[in-house]
Amino acid sequence: MSSIKLTADSGGGTFELKAPSSGSNARVLTVPDLADGTILTSSSGVGITMLDQFRVHSSFTGTVDPVQNWERTDDATDGFIGTGMTESSGIFTFPQTGIYLVEFQINWFFAGDEREVIAMFDISTNSGSNYDNVGLSRTHIKQCEGTNTHASCTASSTVDVTNASTFRCKGRTDTGGSSVYINGNSTGTETYFRFIRLGDT
Repeated sequence: MSSIKLTADSGGGTFELKAPSSGSNARVLTVPDLADGTILTSSSGVGITMLDQFRVHSSFTGTVDPVQNWERTDDATDGFIGTGMTESSGIFTFPQTGIYLVEFQINWFFAGDEREVIAMFDISTNSGSNYDNVGLSRTHIKQCEGTNTHASCTASSTVDVTNASTFRCKGRTDTGGSSVYINGNSTGTETYFRFIRLGDT
């Protein structure tokens, strides 16, 4: 196997390029013709650097602000990337700045009819002093077969977190005043928050 080794002007660092071990594994690496170009790596913000998911682990009823009873999903096949979110009393804190995709899904059940149930999540840029509604989704429940009937919807939006120390996120639900249950499950993910950092801000 042939190789080319480049030695730094100072500091003693080296960079080595190695050819494939056989001709059948020949590869071509094309570098773009850019003045002072830089090849970025995942540590430079390329690719997804954070993914985290929380779910409601036990059910409750009614209109709630903020939604609580959260746990990080912990099934054997659940994925997790990066530092992750921090949650306290239903309030989520972001680990770093960046552009995030935020998804908030609620699964409801009710032994009756409800014209409208709403899933919402809000973002604060000033440590929770004020919140702005960012994601909202609505559905309804029409009882079937005289027993609990389920319905779900997902609110989602991108969020530009410009200051991780002051941005907050919370979920809310409006059930129209009826005793509609928000479905919690500690072994399967039904009502959840999902946070995916897509890139730098």
